[in-house]
Amino acid sequence: MPHHPHLMLSGGKDDLGPLAMLEDSVKKLKSPKTSPGPALSKTQIDSAVEHLADWVYESCGAVSFSSLEHPKFRAFLHQVGLPAVSRRDFAGGRLDIKYEEARAESEARIREAMFFQIASDGWKRKSNCNASSVDPNLVNLTVNLPNGTSLYRRAVFVTGSSPSSYAEDVLWETVRGICGNVGQQCAGIVADRFKTKALRSLENQHHWMVNLSCQLQGFTSLIKHFARELPLFKLVAENCVKVATFVNSQQQIRTTFHKYQLQEYGYSGLLRVPLPGSKHIDFASVFSMLDDILCSSRALQLVLLDECYKLVLSMEEPEAREVAELIGDVGFWNELEAVHSLIKLIKDMAGEIEAERPLVGQCLPLWEELRAKVKQWCDKFSISEVEPVEKVIENRFRKNYHPAWAAAYILDPLYLLRDSSGKYLPPFKYLTPEQEKDVDKLITRLVSREEAHIALMELMKWRTEGLDPVYARAVQMKDRDPVSGKMRLANPQSSRLVWETYLTEFKSLGKVAVRLIFLHATACGFKCNWSLLRWICSSSHNGGAMEKAEKLVFVAAHSKLERRDFSADEDKDAELFAMGSAEDDVLNDVLVDTSSV
Repeated sequence: MPHHPHLMLSGGKDDLGPLAMLEDSVKKLKSPKTSPGPALSKTQIDSAVEHLADWVYESCGAVSFSSLEHPKFRAFLHQVGLPAVSRRDFAGGRLDIKYEEARAESEARIREAMFFQIASDGWKRKSNCNASSVDPNLVNLTVNLPNGTSLYRRAVFVTGSSPSSYAEDVLWETVRGICGNVGQQCAGIVADRFKTKALRSLENQHHWMVNLSCQLQGFTSLIKHFARELPLFKLVAENCVKVATFVNSQQQIRTTFHKYQLQEYGYSGLLRVPLPGSKHIDFASVFSMLDDILCSSRALQLVLLDECYKLVLSMEEPEAREVAELIGDVGFWNELEAVHSLIKLIKDMAGEIEAERPLVGQCLPLWEELRAKVKQWCDKFSISEVEPVEKVIENRFRKNYHPAWAAAYILDPLYLLRDSSGKYLPPFKYLTPEQEKDVDKLITRLVSREEAHIALMELMKWRTEGLDPVYARAVQMKDRDPVSGKMRLANPQSSRLVWETYLTEFKSLGKVAVRLIFLHATACGFKCNWSLLRWICSSSHNGGAMEKAEKLVFVAAHSKLERRDFSADEDKDAELFAMGSAEDDVLNDVLVDTSSV
């Protein structure tokens, strides 16, 4: 570009930025206009904008409507030959159309189903949530169908603590909205709260309903009960708080600790400590602290040997001596590992439950698996007080237990056992006498009075004859999942289909079986982006904004359930960054190995 002296008359260094921008504008005016993007047909443009809208809605708040009008994004659209889009259009008429389409499709599929189950998630606030009690909580209400699919029904934004009477009204309102005041099409409800009041009240009023407490909540609550009732948990938590607080707060010790962190692990940072003075213990933050200290054990022990720590000890500070004794004590590390291991055991099982979403027949085997794993934990860490551990598990089991667990376990052909004669019979031998009685009581409750004795006679026949071995093996057949590598059922719907098509002589018992064995045991709902909830909080007194939010959640959830995608984008991002970190570690190890050759 030629030099223009007249543009430099007021020139100083401070004018170079604006001057460059001015000269750039002159250059643009002199040069020919940039060529437009590739020419697309109207059909291609409409299709592209439609896909863009789907992505924005399915992000459910992670992508803001305002970002659609960001200059860089508009430049991108222009570059690929698309017109600019309007945030008002995306948040208005286009969203309304998407919502109506998704709603109509959902309604049609529910009408076709013989029966359904309501799943209600969100009443129980997550312990790792930063939202205060005044911030809105998203309660998801989903419809589970017998064919294994789930459909989103409605979103309820709840502020503050919800009474059980309100939850009961919302749940029954949802049932009535689908099948009227009678509600017999609803086989039951699974929810993450209110088992002792709302769920039980609805079940008592409507004898055909089976209302369950969420298994995921039952397992995660175990950590809270262990922390409250096992002295070992309290001791380890208190000792770890002492270590973490001292290391974080003492400048010399903190600097030395960071030095050894960098040396041993390639990173440095403070040890996470739960917030002091909190009325409710945040068990997620306690676990994070235990995890930090356990992962930093080598660095902490090196700090103890450093001259810096010896200098601090020479000052005869009692806190420094106490922390030194803890870090140097093998017993402290063994107890820390034991508590960390038990929490991880529960968290891992809860993670599998959330991923696999077991049906009600799987509940008894799940708790038996937990008991076995905890027994192994007691043996591994030489836990002498086994009785308090078992007591916590049994108390939680009784609180979550429902007679439907035993009944579904007995009626689901998936759990039939081959006896010495070759017959496939229900696993009654694994039930306690009380659970056997529960099976009888539940079955007679779920049929009419006239059918009760017939259903019990059919149950006796089922107990002695079971299912044809060929059909039983077909139901229990498994294939290896090519993605996860796990063995999975070849036909997940076969348990119900066998009762509907082959076991037709069990007329009364069959009606109970098909309704029972399809019931979900978890209320894992659609995961909403927190940015949407913040928007809801700021617009809580605006009816129009709330309506748009409910439509947005419905469209997003409907699409995710259609794809059976139950994950959150934040979780996927966390996995991505963790994966990248692990790959970096492997690469660094390779570079170290090769550099020593």
